[in-house]
Amino acid sequence: MSDALIVGAGPAGSAAAIGLAGAGAKVLLLERSRETGDALCGGFLSWRTLARLEALGIDRAGLGGQTVTRVRLFAGRRSSETKLPGAAMGVSRRRLDSALQAAAVAAGAGLERGVHATALEGGAVQTRDGATLTAPSLFLAAGKHGFRGFPREPTRWQHGDPVIGLRLRLPAHPALARQVDDAVELHLFDRGYAGLVRQEDGSGNLCLAVHKSRLDEAGGEPAALLRALGDALPPLGERLTQADWTHPVDAIGHVPYGWRTTDTIPGLFKLGDQAGVIPSLAGEGMGLALASAEAAVAAWRRGGPAEAPAFQQALAARMARPFALASLIWRAGETPRSTGLLTSVAVAFPSLVRFVSEATRVR
Repeated sequence: MSDALIVGAGPAGSAAAIGLAGAGAKVLLLERSRETGDALCGGFLSWRTLARLEALGIDRAGLGGQTVTRVRLFAGRRSSETKLPGAAMGVSRRRLDSALQAAAVAAGAGLERGVHATALEGGAVQTRDGATLTAPSLFLAAGKHGFRGFPREPTRWQHGDPVIGLRLRLPAHPALARQVDDAVELHLFDRGYAGLVRQEDGSGNLCLAVHKSRLDEAGGEPAALLRALGDALPPLGERLTQADWTHPVDAIGHVPYGWRTTDTIPGLFKLGDQAGVIPSLAGEGMGLALASAEAAVAAWRRGGPAEAPAFQQALAARMARPFALASLIWRAGETPRSTGLLTSVAVAFPSLVRFVSEATRVR
């Protein structure tokens, strides 16, 4: 029997597997996809996340991503550009997840693909094919998708108008390289924002977090919304010139940004987006995934399955300040009355941008 079962082989689950296997535990990772895909969220890795990856044995040079040194902010006709506190990276989730999964297997963890966990009950994982897998410790790392029996409620400002995540890949092109270069871009608009970063192959990863009401105004069609935003926001429109509209826009619905939990039972550790979903305009989901895995492994090594409730409460407390600040900035960034002010402050006080960049990382 395994000492630990981990549901989800994304960054949080794979990082936990590396740590647990390194501590001598018999670990089994369960992943529902048969091949590593390019997940919608998580194409930006901060300097702090890169340091955590190196501690797990993932060399940043080996990832081969796009170096990111600046953050560029657009709001209407205003823009700002600020140097980041450290060198970050744009890299596809396919490459990141593949590297972490390979490191987990090399550390001694088992990885079973095509296993769709449907429920966690009484210290056991129930799978779609009717199997029951048991272990003293369970780690839930299922990402942004909801998991049956573990509701995640959106914060109050999203009630009645939930947030949807969209992603369009922009093909590698010399014009895109000139426009974006070594920056991560944030394009602010009414009831949403778009983030753009180049990745290892030179392509652009354009991700949006947008309220459903704004998408409804475009007839519920993500491509129509993007075209409308490109018309209204010239810098974004310039980037979209290279878009290949024959490819569909990826989407994930009702993402509960700002939610976090202290609720668990002995033996069940919730990681990454199953522990909390940081607003991504200023926060970083990959950083949270790795930080939660690191903390869960440390708790497990201290006291085994019994440490899960104390771990969950401590993690929620660590998330409180970054989540509150990221939520405040997000709400300012998606409100027309304050987007221009936000950009003006960024121009006048670049040190404040760097402070926020640090303060919204989960330590």
